[in-house]
Amino acid sequence: MTIEKTFSVAGTATNSDGTVKARFANDLVTRIKILNKSGCTDINLQELPHAMTKLEALQFLTAQGVVGDAGFAVANKLSEKTKIAKRSEIKMMGKSGKSGITAQQLLAAIAGPAPAADAVAA
Repeated sequence: MTIEKTFSVAGTATNSDGTVKARFANDLVTRIKILNKSGCTDINLQELPHAMTKLEALQFLTAQGVVGDAGFAVANKLSEKTKIAKRSEIKMMGKSGKSGITAQQLLAAIAGPAPAADAVAA
């Protein structure tokens, strides 16, 4: 199991070539200085209410109503991160190879059926 990195700052910035990207950091002032030095414009970073993963931060930014090119960049990155999160769910193929079995289904099958309510203890 991997532990995802968390961030306390998230937002967007426009690169010198005009592309808008979602940005994440843990120090607002340092990140703004770095983005300015690299030629970025329209830097819109904000402190998050608590440390969040990239997926959570993107969901927060979407809820805040980020619009325009920045909103498009956030939506694209959110879509990408959601696909990655779905891919990381554990699935195992059955013997036939046709249907997926989740880890919970496998554990339930190993545990076996629950004992009958009217079973008499020996």
